[in-house]
Amino acid sequence: MKYSEHIAPILGLRTAQVDATITLLDDKATIPFIARYRKEKTGSLDEVQIASIAEHYAKLLELEARKETILNTIEEQGKLTPELRQQIEDCWSATDLEDIYLPYKPHKKTRADIAREKGLQPLAERIRKQFPEPIRATEEELQGARDIIAEEISQDVKARNAIRREFSYSAVLTTKVVKEKAETSEAQNYKDYFAVSEPLRRIASHRLLAIRRAENEGFIRVDISADVDKCLEKLDRLYVRNSTFSAKQMELALEDSYKRLLKPSIENEFAALSKEQADTEAIRVFATNLRQLLLESPLGQKRVLALDPGFRTGCKMVTLSAQGDLLYHDVIYLHNLESQKVLADAVRKYDIQAVAIGNGTASRECEEFVRRTLANLDKQPDIFVVSENGASVYSASKIARDEFPNEDVTVRGAVSIGRRLIDPLAELVKIDPKSIGVGQYQYDVDQTRLKEALNQTIESVVNYVGVDVNTASPYLLTYISGLGPTIAQNIVNYRSENGPFPNRKSLLNVPKLGAKTFEQCAGFLRIAGGTNPLDNTAVHPERYAIAERILKENVGTDLSSVDLKKYVTDEVGLPTLTDILHELQKPSRDPRTQAEVFHFDDSVHTIEDLQVGMVLPGIVTNISNFGAFVDLGVHKDGLIHISQMADRRINNPGEVVSLHEHVRVRVIDIDIARGRINLSLKNI
Repeated sequence: MKYSEHIAPILGLRTAQVDATITLLDDKATIPFIARYRKEKTGSLDEVQIASIAEHYAKLLELEARKETILNTIEEQGKLTPELRQQIEDCWSATDLEDIYLPYKPHKKTRADIAREKGLQPLAERIRKQFPEPIRATEEELQGARDIIAEEISQDVKARNAIRREFSYSAVLTTKVVKEKAETSEAQNYKDYFAVSEPLRRIASHRLLAIRRAENEGFIRVDISADVDKCLEKLDRLYVRNSTFSAKQMELALEDSYKRLLKPSIENEFAALSKEQADTEAIRVFATNLRQLLLESPLGQKRVLALDPGFRTGCKMVTLSAQGDLLYHDVIYLHNLESQKVLADAVRKYDIQAVAIGNGTASRECEEFVRRTLANLDKQPDIFVVSENGASVYSASKIARDEFPNEDVTVRGAVSIGRRLIDPLAELVKIDPKSIGVGQYQYDVDQTRLKEALNQTIESVVNYVGVDVNTASPYLLTYISGLGPTIAQNIVNYRSENGPFPNRKSLLNVPKLGAKTFEQCAGFLRIAGGTNPLDNTAVHPERYAIAERILKENVGTDLSSVDLKKYVTDEVGLPTLTDILHELQKPSRDPRTQAEVFHFDDSVHTIEDLQVGMVLPGIVTNISNFGAFVDLGVHKDGLIHISQMADRRINNPGEVVSLHEHVRVRVIDIDIARGRINLSLKNI
């Protein structure tokens, strides 16, 4: 079976679509490039569908490699028959493949091996046949024969599948606290998981990850079990044929096989599978949040004064040019008259157009200080509160040291806050996504899968927005389709030595940027004010001729009325022509919305100021499976539980709110002692 024939029905796609996508992936095309510029070949598959094909394709390639390893191992044992080879080659399930391999898998000496060495295999076979003739054997010999049968049953595909089916239906996860750790202060974080008993298939992903974290830290023990009687009943139906002496021995062997071998094995499988599913959901939420964060509205090229708030050590203040270059830095102190003068002078001297204030400690106090100080200025800049999650990570990173080798971490952190206002995407790509604080249990999920998903998300967003090749940092260019760190740095070096790129074609002069790389990256790189206006659009150079023809033949007409069918060719269909027309209608348009000013309610500053029933403005700071967290400006985020998000039933909080969205919420409960605020979006 071809890979596409296996993948297509799983994803509900046509085989031809999957075939074309696999061919493009094998040709080193990136997911953003395929989705944007090869729609005719794939039938207009989007990035999510292409990524799913790529994931399934990679798994099948891994499966093929595993098959080869298994075939070689069995062949070395001299046990590979033509029938067994065919069975392995025809297998498309990793679980089924491991079941087939299990009897041949090298292992430590078992009780069954010892029994075979004693010559008890014939006795085991006689018992399995369950003939009515009596069996003369000692209890020790019968035990050895049962050991052999128990192992054989545990390796039988029919038995394993029967137990798997029962686990899928009735498996229950239970936890038990480790008594000697129950009273420690650290254990109290996991108190809700000390005595859990829930059907495994119903446990929410975030709850399962919390349980696994508590287990890994040694506070609880976890067990996954199905109904024992039902499992033994299924095995009896498969292997017990009558009520003879041999049948009774079989029943004993089956019970031993289940409790000693099958149950632990299948439990491990379901533990791994449930963890994998929980990881998948957690990674999906993290990637969705990250995408929203990266697509956050930019202010654009404006002169910005940024403040990293603080009480004791003061507020680090920096001024930035419209391009984000550091012009000046100082420290100001709240409630200090001299600092008010320093701030006002900086705003006037550098003709500041916007103020960015980090949302950490002393943020509200800093905002009020700035508003008071600038209230009497003839020209008042807009004031924005900016998330500073990850700014400290950036400030201590090699990237920050390379950018500002002569400045300390406090200056670098303030610069990062200001640049996040100018262009969040360009700044956030410099920070490890796990440090940005938009996911949960990010250190508990599979780190390889998480990194792949987050990198794919960043790549998707960067290419969706597009990058000005004459101003972009190497860190931003790295995520452009087909580039990577080396060529990205080569682009910056070439730009420094030769000046701005006049057109896309001149990119071919960059070392190591050949024709294939150019094909992959060119459409996502923008050149403003260059020799060809199309270079500042998402139109790919390979389609310039047809774009120019459309413009030439429709001079002075409304482009929305163009009949695209007349431009269809064997290579270029309506999907690509529609994209081209969209770009010609709105060239160089940033797909992100414009940044908006936000202001917290002046009547609340701490959790003690809140009252049930208040309706307040807030900013969504994080989204999880169970709800969304909202900053109200009181130093404690409130939670909108999923049940308080909409009158209708929803399965995902992301259906209602997005990260950093400005919302109005109602306070429905306050627990000052525990620092908890419950909010609602209903009836507002």
